[in-house]
Amino acid sequence: MSDRPVVTRIAPSPTGAMHIGTARTALFNWLYARHTGGKFLLRIEDTDRERSTPEAVKVIFDGMAWLGLEADAEPVFQFARADRHRAAVEQLLATGRAYRDYMTVDELTIERERAREEGRVVRSPWRDNTSNDPDAPFVVRLKSPLEGETLIEDQVKGSVRFLNKDLDDLILLRTDGSPTYNLAVVVDDHEMGVTHVIRGDDHLNNAARQTLIYQAMDWEVPVWAHLPLIHGPDGAKLSKRHGAQAVSEFDDMGYLPEAMRNYLARLGWGHGDDELFDDTQAASWFDITDVVSAPARLDWAKLNHINNHYIRLAEMPRLAGLVTRVLKSRDVSLHDGAEALLERTLPVVRDGAKTTLDLADGVMFVLQARPVTLPDKILGLLTEETRGRLSRLADHLSGLETWEIASLEAAIRSFAESEGVGIGKFGQALRGVLAGAASAPDLAGALFCLGKPESLARLDDALSPAV
Repeated sequence: MSDRPVVTRIAPSPTGAMHIGTARTALFNWLYARHTGGKFLLRIEDTDRERSTPEAVKVIFDGMAWLGLEADAEPVFQFARADRHRAAVEQLLATGRAYRDYMTVDELTIERERAREEGRVVRSPWRDNTSNDPDAPFVVRLKSPLEGETLIEDQVKGSVRFLNKDLDDLILLRTDGSPTYNLAVVVDDHEMGVTHVIRGDDHLNNAARQTLIYQAMDWEVPVWAHLPLIHGPDGAKLSKRHGAQAVSEFDDMGYLPEAMRNYLARLGWGHGDDELFDDTQAASWFDITDVVSAPARLDWAKLNHINNHYIRLAEMPRLAGLVTRVLKSRDVSLHDGAEALLERTLPVVRDGAKTTLDLADGVMFVLQARPVTLPDKILGLLTEETRGRLSRLADHLSGLETWEIASLEAAIRSFAESEGVGIGKFGQALRGVLAGAASAPDLAGALFCLGKPESLARLDDALSPAV
């Protein structure tokens, strides 16, 4: 490999959701480009015209934007480059490194059966036939070498050898003149200046065939790095039955993009025992040669731990916006002042939240309209003795000048001591009066989040004769 500046790329097909495997591949390409001071490019392989809709392309752009992986140039669209792909094939024909194959469908079927019986790959009788039939349909095939081997020095898999006799003369152009995948990828990667092809190991066999095209064109072969698959928690290949695997689904499930970048980086790569690191650290440490060759395994517990870390680091206005989006998706009505109320509540409830969905659950108690509906269990706790105690607690709290968690904790403790009882004697009833059936933090935290007027009003509602 020459000393050219590193150029990596991600080349998804717009034929469905952007899956977690594609997301990790994009991340590793992005990190390696940042690590080496190179460029990270995006190509849309949109040759499947029926499935490559504008909506499908937007899914890719949205997924990349959510992950925070910005390419260093405008995206390249493969379909628009078909003429350049065909020009490369004409060059190969002119140098005798490709040939027109006029085998009919029936003839190809017979040849395939014969090759299978003889334990070899398909070889067309037109390989060394220089005559042409201008009226007959044909495909163009690469004239692959018949002897020797093709060596792939893979940065992840190590040295992988392919016997050339086992590599068929792959088709470069179909009968309708459309370029095939392997040809288009090679031409595009070459002309985009891609130096390192980092992709899933399901493409390892393609690396051998693509190397032969590079060599036939007298182009420099890129550095190959084929990433292992991501498996589910049970070790099986990741599939829909394991839950979310599309990037958009992780967003919907309440994960933060910086948490996903941190987590995905750890799927098959690591820096010692470091579990938590930012993008700058990851780019500084990342080297493609450090990626392990064994499949990575999706671990929800680790993802939740990492996401909680970034939730605790996030700025309150941003968290409030994310939680508001979740609440609106649940048709929760937000009154005036809800944003300020969320920013007051989120610091109290976020420490135990794994996702923004958990955060939304945690703030529901402050958003309830008065009077709060009390579940039967709480109503059953409101005995005459407990009602009297809560009434005296309300009087005790109303005299507080500072409505902060520390002062509220001290006030609750001093009240319990003055009553000669433990906090457990009234704590569960107090929590229910404040939060109804919703989850809530500890007593002082709940009182603080609601604020003094609302807290005392909810106590008054619960203790009024109408209840």
